[in-house]
Amino acid sequence: MAKNGSPGTDRAGGVDAAEALRGVGPRLRELRTRQGMTLAEVGRVTGISVSTLSRLEQGGRRATLELLLPLARAYDVTLDELVAPSAPPDPRVHTSPLHRQGRVYLPLTTRPGAPGAYKIIIAPEPSAVTPELRTHEGYEWVYVLSGRLRLLLGGHDLVLAPSEAAEFDTRTPHWLGCDGDQPVELLALFGPQGERTHVRARPRSR
Repeated sequence: MAKNGSPGTDRAGGVDAAEALRGVGPRLRELRTRQGMTLAEVGRVTGISVSTLSRLEQGGRRATLELLLPLARAYDVTLDELVAPSAPPDPRVHTSPLHRQGRVYLPLTTRPGAPGAYKIIIAPEPSAVTPELRTHEGYEWVYVLSGRLRLLLGGHDLVLAPSEAAEFDTRTPHWLGCDGDQPVELLALFGPQGERTHVRARPRSR
């Protein structure tokens, strides 16, 4: 009698062992097909008879450790991968906010070398502070979520309201800040190698 009074099951770690073993057959067949092997070829590599292999794949033979070990070696997978497919990676992005010069940067991507996505919160600065324009390699796209964004870009002095966007080569002298006394929140995409953002949208009907 297994745990919880249910014969043939073992819920250690919350996993039903009988349910996991029932899925072994289809996974064995998928692995063999993916590697282009016949039952006879697998039998020669593992020493398991073709009839046993066939019954395993069809669910007519219960998988045991003695059978799974040579099969795992033959298909170059772990026992865990045979018994239960690995779960997909956690898609959530776990990062910590960065605080720089009164601004908060929330990284939204983690792939090294790829264009970076950030949520940026900019607090108002004293009116006496003179904006300092900077240049660096790359290309940037910004989208205002809330507040009003002042963008100094070369000889332009622009104000972007919520839902407005801008993109520019960061080798052009630029500065981003608040327009007014309220914080501004924006999304920013930055390509360190100068990649441009390709926005595909349907043209506005005339």
